Amino acid sequence: MIDLTEIDVDEAGVIAFTRALVRIPSVNDPAHGRSEQPAAALVAETMRGFGWQPEITEPAPGRPNVVAVIDGGGGPGPVLMFEGHTDVVTEGTLAEWSHDPFGGEIVDGRLYGRGAADMKSGVAAMIFGVRALQLAGPFPGKIKVCALADEEGMMIGVHHFVDSGQAADVDGAIVCEPEAEELCPSSKGAIRLQVEFDGTMAHGAMPEQGRNPLITAAEFVRGLTDVQDALQVDPGAHPQLGTSYLTPTVIIGGDLDQINVIPARATLAVDIRTVPGVDHRRLIERLTGLADQLGAKAETPAKITIPVDRPPVDTPLDDPVVLALAAAHTAVTGAEPVYGGVPGTTDGTILTAKAGIPTVVYGPGGKWIAHQADEYVEVADIVRKTRVYAEAARRFLTARPSDSA
Repeated sequence: MIDLTEIDVDEAGVIAFTRALVRIPSVNDPAHGRSEQPAAALVAETMRGFGWQPEITEPAPGRPNVVAVIDGGGGPGPVLMFEGHTDVVTEGTLAEWSHDPFGGEIVDGRLYGRGAADMKSGVAAMIFGVRALQLAGPFPGKIKVCALADEEGMMIGVHHFVDSGQAADVDGAIVCEPEAEELCPSSKGAIRLQVEFDGTMAHGAMPEQGRNPLITAAEFVRGLTDVQDALQVDPGAHPQLGTSYLTPTVIIGGDLDQINVIPARATLAVDIRTVPGVDHRRLIERLTGLADQLGAKAETPAKITIPVDRPPVDTPLDDPVVLALAAAHTAVTGAEPVYGGVPGTTDGTILTAKAGIPTVVYGPGGKWIAHQADEYVEVADIVRKTRVYAEAARRFLTARPSDSA
């Protein structure tokens, strides 16, 4: 079996590749000629340089998934998946940045840029970690290295990956999102809910002639607090994820240029984050019932839509992929693993929910740095996580009890 000391990571290569990825503005913004495609092309080119044969598919035009399957050459064994995404969120206002968001600058040991942490360093580390293991010698089983599209949007990349059957043989997945030094086998669920209340337009001086949907929307927001309070009691707090939240994020109604007009419609959006133990179906039924009740009372009929419904993830700590990653973390860093939870959702949520794959989230970069100006990742952390990925893969694929203790 390959020994940890025999896995030689290309430190300069993984850092240079991360910088090259960061310099590509892979924001999904086709109106301005920007997409994941150039970043996916660089990933595929690098894989081919390793002798891999990446398969490229398009969940949507110009939005590629890149998947390479590496056979260890050591006979039958499990299939491990490493997963990352190539899209990034917008850089926002340039004046808020101290560094070029697409410069890939390294200053005082930190690599700056949009996507440096979320999650181009994770994509680089998984690719170079698997390459290091491959060069160290044969191993049983296979590794799927997956750089997918649209994680920051509707996650069409991972949905396509699952729906096309590419996930069918995967036994465990490491999602390489930034979580500092935490291993995160649990992730909050997400529901995005939209409610439209239809009223009747009228003059603001004569409210009795109309039906004001904004008042109904306000009542619904107040009702959200009661539902949230109940969920924070039952099922209560999760050890890594904390409690569930129902957060109103958008209320649209009326026109600031027409303050004297009662609008005909009010639209409300809610970002719901749940912990294991929350039944999404029952929660949606409760909120639908609340909206219908308030709408009927005020004669402002309600219409609810659910554009996103992603259940929470709670992979057991004794699952082989978690054990292998925990042991690798200790072997490389000398520290015992700290278990945490993902406050949002990742592509791993879909891998678990739709394909039944045990997932754990772990990668370079700070846990709270994503989507901020002056986003950065510690260069040393990129190298460290590359080593951990290589060792986690070795332990998972060789599957000796002593390796995952």
